[in-house]
Amino acid sequence: MLLCDRLPSLQSLLIFESAARHLSFTGAARELGTTQSAVSQQIRALESQLALVLFNRIYRGVELTPDGQELFKAVEQGLQGIAGTLERLQHRRLHQKLNVATDFALASYWLMPKLPEFRQRHPEVDVRILTTQHPFDMDEQDLDVIIGFASQQPGGSATRLFAEEVFPVCHSSLVSDPASVDGTALARLPLLDLHDEMGAGWLSWERFMSHHAVSAAEAVPVLTMDNYILLMQAALAGQGVALGWGTLVDGLIERDLLVALRQFTVTTPGGYFLVEPHPQEAVNAKRHFINWLLETQGDSEAEGLSLEQ
Repeated sequence: MLLCDRLPSLQSLLIFESAARHLSFTGAARELGTTQSAVSQQIRALESQLALVLFNRIYRGVELTPDGQELFKAVEQGLQGIAGTLERLQHRRLHQKLNVATDFALASYWLMPKLPEFRQRHPEVDVRILTTQHPFDMDEQDLDVIIGFASQQPGGSATRLFAEEVFPVCHSSLVSDPASVDGTALARLPLLDLHDEMGAGWLSWERFMSHHAVSAAEAVPVLTMDNYILLMQAALAGQGVALGWGTLVDGLIERDLLVALRQFTVTTPGGYFLVEPHPQEAVNAKRHFINWLLETQGDSEAEGLSLEQ
């Protein structure tokens, strides 16, 4: 027998629940926007259908029979369960969660300044930013989008958001005329370096100088940091010259907080890549965020890459 054949109508159960909760047909009628006689008729029809007496009619009111009390408990639990589930589903629809993983540098210098634009466009999406300098485990962590740095194309399907464009940056107090600095002069400036472990895959000063045919012996870092944000803070304080990654330092340069020695620019096949750990999951929040990322970068900068070597 089908469930719908075994149960009374939802309307009759709603009327019964209200009458049982108020212990009053008049109170139920007032709550439901109907009349006392209509409630009384619905209750009698329910009792007839179930062949049960649910209410004792007493002077100036009603009271539940033992059968009525048992049914009221079941109906109340059932309706509350349905209401709770619907509330959770609606909350999930209106407040979608999105877990975005990236490193400290991109989160601080690019994503966070631009994120208000996305949140204004999609206020229903609750964005959680997860940051680390270590590789993310796509199988164990609940990640929707990863924006990670790689020195070459990463495994799996990926879209390159930013090419790796590297050039020295420093405070204007160290270099009055950036365009006049040559390789020899650059090597003599105080250099700020990123610790190998934290900058895994990033271009080092040694590789950078080698690219410009400058002897590594001439360039000795005076400070080494284990965090790119600290590296930029040291550069902003005028303590030395750091390697700046395009996209990360563009805002600092535009605000005249740092000057760029762009004549030394090195571009590599690496950069920041967008990866979907679970591309088969067509979640609205994820699609909105990815579309916004690609739109923000513009068609000329967002380049889909094949992973064939």
